[in-house]
Amino acid sequence: MASPALAASQRVMASMTEGPFYPPARWRAQWSDWDADLTRVANAGPAASAKGEHLALLLQVVDTTGRRIDGAEIEIWQCDALAAYRHPSVRPKVGAWDPAFQGFGSARASSAGEARFRTIRPVPYPGRTPHIHVRLRHPTFGEWTSQLFVAGDPGNARDFLWRQLDAGEQATLAMQLDPADGDGLRWSCRHALVVPA
Repeated sequence: MASPALAASQRVMASMTEGPFYPPARWRAQWSDWDADLTRVANAGPAASAKGEHLALLLQVVDTTGRRIDGAEIEIWQCDALAAYRHPSVRPKVGAWDPAFQGFGSARASSAGEARFRTIRPVPYPGRTPHIHVRLRHPTFGEWTSQLFVAGDPGNARDFLWRQLDAGEQATLAMQLDPADGDGLRWSCRHALVVPA
């Protein structure tokens, strides 16, 4: 049975496009730092920490029956606080991107279906509301790709992808951010990623 704090809805989360900035496998293979802490990059120096408001993101993968999905691979990716993606098609310009932000991270869900990420509160960029991309993989459901949005963000109403979703689909992807204290965190979020049974 899923944790009621996380699995508030048993509706499958809406499927969405991966967008143009999913880092390709060959490019990711050149890096050794794709862990669940996106706020530090190993070769950026020990004192380097990502710009932006740090977010503790707890994701739980459950199916529509409430069963926790043990061992699901979870990937997230997003732009940095300067609205730049870490991607081979984005040419880094000094001062226009954050070298201390990983941009992409992955984790494997625990026996409770949970994975913890440290990232930043997503920011808007031209044409898009703040969002975090997410991709899940597991033998029971295959592959599932979507995007998570900040609940109540005024930019959502102008976002062309958000507007294509009905209210129920929006509810599956709306992250509720709560204030956090300690460890340099500004926000925390617990969100259920519901997949087909």
